[in-house]
Amino acid sequence: MIQCLILEDEPSAVEIVMGYIEKTPFLTCLGTYESGLDVPPEQLQSADILFLDIQLPELNGLSFLKTLQNPPLVIVTTAYPNYAIEAFEEAVTDYLVKPFSYERFYKSLSRVRSLVVEQRKVIKNQIFLYADKTIYKTNIKDILFLKAEVDYVNVVTHEREVLVLDSLRDWSEKLSQFNFKRAHRSYIINLDHIEKVSGNQVFVKSNALPIGRTYKQDFLEALQKTGLF
Repeated sequence: MIQCLILEDEPSAVEIVMGYIEKTPFLTCLGTYESGLDVPPEQLQSADILFLDIQLPELNGLSFLKTLQNPPLVIVTTAYPNYAIEAFEEAVTDYLVKPFSYERFYKSLSRVRSLVVEQRKVIKNQIFLYADKTIYKTNIKDILFLKAEVDYVNVVTHEREVLVLDSLRDWSEKLSQFNFKRAHRSYIINLDHIEKVSGNQVFVKSNALPIGRTYKQDFLEALQKTGLF
């Protein structure tokens, strides 16, 4: 489901957009507001799309947009076509001039829907690691392997090692949908980064890691399924 917000001060315009939203099965509205100053920050963070009018009380819609560091995708809904150039300079996704039909609305939503899906894929493939009062945004594909360190897990990537307070068991669950496999009681390995397997060792970017006897069969079967070996 795609979530949206409406920033519009004309009740009739709000009614029209809400009617269009109700006709669109993959779209739901988090809230409607007359001024950008009234929009809760947490709703802005949750929204995929912002339907934004330009002529608003207190703060022009485009001026409000310029205050946002990480805005959702924006579809301008306005009676004034002359703001289009300025709006697209602010990277809005579409510009709907009132009155617009449901057909035009749906065409815009179809385009935005594809962008939302791609954004979610990117987010889904990222993870945030917290260590030493620092948060590291990490692409899961860049993780080489994970090593258990007593009460911690050392997450080793191309760029750094991050020691997080966690267990390898929890990480096995977190990474179950990705191409990772437990090779040892102390190691989870990204199968995409394996260079070779020799005896009871697996080599990942010059790191020689052990393969545990109880894990070896499952690990090798998983490796064969990837088609890489």
